[in-house]
Amino acid sequence: MTEAAPQEFWQGVEEFNNREYYACHDTLEALWMESAEPEKKFYQGVLQIAVALYHLGNYNWRGAVTLLGEGIVKLRYYQPTYADIDVDKLVEQSAELLSALQQAGAEKIAEFVQHFETTGTYPGGDQILQVPKIVKTIS
Repeated sequence: MTEAAPQEFWQGVEEFNNREYYACHDTLEALWMESAEPEKKFYQGVLQIAVALYHLGNYNWRGAVTLLGEGIVKLRYYQPTYADIDVDKLVEQSAELLSALQQAGAEKIAEFVQHFETTGTYPGGDQILQVPKIVKTIS
């Protein structure tokens, strides 16, 4: 990023981390539409992961899996860090969630989401997965 991330970006990060995925989508979409590369693809990757998590909360397995995959692919370009964000961590958490969703399959989406709603974590085979978070790097 050629300059400091705009305040709207940090608002979107806060919304993402508060699990306000629809609000995050609205905030970051406006920023994404007005930006140029390389920021544009970065914003889009974060947006896609936020929308994937929104779909997951609405039991939309296909939407969650598709957008997690697309967001991960876009964000890999920005690893390990970008715009003071630990992109490695976001990609890792999102990839673990994607893998768990793919293993669970569409038929177990309700069980998957209900586990999250009661525990705040996702079942991941023999491990418990945390909800993806956007973590700021230490400067």
